Amino acid sequence: MNKKIVVAIILVTVCLVAGFALYQTRHQSEELQFSGNVDIRQVNVAFRVGGRLKTLQVDEGAQVKAGDVLGELDDQPYRIALADAQANNAALEAHNMLYKKGYRKEDIQQAKANLNTRLAALLNASQLLQRQQKITGTGAGSQRSLDDAQSGYDQATAQVDAARQQYLALSHGYRPEEIAEVAANRQRAAAQLNNAELQLADTVLKAPSNGIILTRAVEPGSMLTAGSTALTLSLTEPVWVRAYVAEPDLGKVAPGTRVKVITDSRKEPYNGVIGFVSPTAEFTPKNVETSDLRTALVYRLRVIVENADTQLRQGMPVTIKLAAH
Repeated sequence: MNKKIVVAIILVTVCLVAGFALYQTRHQSEELQFSGNVDIRQVNVAFRVGGRLKTLQVDEGAQVKAGDVLGELDDQPYRIALADAQANNAALEAHNMLYKKGYRKEDIQQAKANLNTRLAALLNASQLLQRQQKITGTGAGSQRSLDDAQSGYDQATAQVDAARQQYLALSHGYRPEEIAEVAANRQRAAAQLNNAELQLADTVLKAPSNGIILTRAVEPGSMLTAGSTALTLSLTEPVWVRAYVAEPDLGKVAPGTRVKVITDSRKEPYNGVIGFVSPTAEFTPKNVETSDLRTALVYRLRVIVENADTQLRQGMPVTIKLAAH
């Protein structure tokens, strides 16, 4: 073979190897880049009870912190309901204590005295009946007197039985079933009291978390039903970016991978970390631009922005970059 041809082949081979090495070096130094959109969660804030809106203390654009008072309902009906529940609870509590302690000694002694009185009356009626029985038929007593004596004896016997039952009932105290019923009524009254207190507290609307008021849907004086939206709150934290990555790059975006989030309106990028990668593939959404075909299967991931500020708005397009491995 001609030496010139050999030299040419060697030079071509060296060029190809060098070009491939240069391509590999540049490819490895390139940053993996994909697009996404800011995903800020919103909360429809509402009263848990209904009523007339008394005040609404925030307007659209206001920044609020968790626990801040946003508005109040007219609480007079709920204060009246609470007072009624408190009185009912106090009455049933006293009733419950009465059943736990049992009858008073004075009541038991009175029942015993009443029984003794009835026994004495029965003895007198018995003696009268015996005398009438002896003289009836001898001409000294009439049948009517005997009947009256018998009736008096029967009445005295019945009164003794009633007095004895009353005395025994007071001596033994309340039945377990009666005590259990009173205790259950007391628990129900306590639950009603707790509910009345909760409803009164729910007339004050507080911010569930930090955020910015997006929408003010009602005005003071409006009649609201429980659960009707009064305000819409955009949460300032956490701020996420919803993005999609193609399958060939899936191994480079494991949870915990640190990334840079770039927007068109800010020079400095935001710091972020990949917090979630979907285990299932899906078609690329129409609002996401990628370098691959729009019909390609991709995996959804979520990037948590660590130093988010108010410049990040719902739906804003962003670019996410990280160094390829």
